[in-house]
Amino acid sequence: MSKDMDKDGPIIVQRPAGGSEIIAVGGGKGGIGKSMLSANLGLALAERGHKVVLFDADLGGANLHTCLGVEPPKVTLSEFMEKKRTSLDELLTMTPHKNVSLVSGALDEVTAANPRYSQKLRLLKEIARFDADYVIIDLGAGTSYNTLDFFLIADFGIVSILPEPTSIENAYRFVKAAFFRRLKNLEHAYGISKVVDRIMADKDRFVVRTPADLIAHIVREAPGRGKDLAQDLQSFGFKIVVNQMRGPEDETTAKNVRSACSKYFGVDIELFGGLPYDNAVWQAVRKRQAVLKAFPDSDVARALRQIAERVTQSKTTRPRAVTSLAAMEAEAP
Repeated sequence: MSKDMDKDGPIIVQRPAGGSEIIAVGGGKGGIGKSMLSANLGLALAERGHKVVLFDADLGGANLHTCLGVEPPKVTLSEFMEKKRTSLDELLTMTPHKNVSLVSGALDEVTAANPRYSQKLRLLKEIARFDADYVIIDLGAGTSYNTLDFFLIADFGIVSILPEPTSIENAYRFVKAAFFRRLKNLEHAYGISKVVDRIMADKDRFVVRTPADLIAHIVREAPGRGKDLAQDLQSFGFKIVVNQMRGPEDETTAKNVRSACSKYFGVDIELFGGLPYDNAVWQAVRKRQAVLKAFPDSDVARALRQIAERVTQSKTTRPRAVTSLAAMEAEAP
């Protein structure tokens, strides 16, 4: 890796067995309930006796503290990015909720929103070291490499969508961008970038209509390493949570989205749960409280607890470690 490697370079963080279970909540678009889901999923897991760290990865517009009913933390990711703090543990803010602590994203901080490659690598490595049962990463909107790398470091990702065309389109773009970001990282790690470039360039010989087609060609062209790469890409399978469901039609829409994504990407995708449209959500936001605390017996609170139960029963989709983090750090600028 060259000394001028920029923040868009391949990122693969090797994580040891055990440690915190990392869950990333994304979706590509703002206003789809990612922060609400992240905050209340954390509280629901804490209710079950788990130690939870909520990590606001919106680098520049953090608001997860609002969903928890917490004042803006005085210490944020800015201090870590600027090396004023040496550990993310120093950024932990205790919340009024038992077993739940918070790391706040930077508040309107331009430098934190655009970290250098070495800063991002250091940050991703540190997230895996929290002393917690679960670390829940609340992603910002969009499909920047920073957002995608947070999503891909997780043991599994949750994609939040609304049952409406614009949200579904944005979620599809987010998933597609994340898939190809992981593919780029893995082809770099397995040393088959030239194979992939050849497949993509020779359109007469290789017909690539979907990512699933591309993976099939890679396996045929590089049987050994290609099969390993394909196996790691299977770990990309993520969970879909549909927010603001109003009826059976929305449930059908969710199933159709899952089926289409599974076929297109060639990976297992799970419909993880649905959150009903419930006035308790906006009422809790106005109160600056978490839904589970403001309206613990509401329909949406019950649905959130069901999702938390599924989380505890889910198997990790963490990819196998293929590249040494220490080696990449040594080469980072």
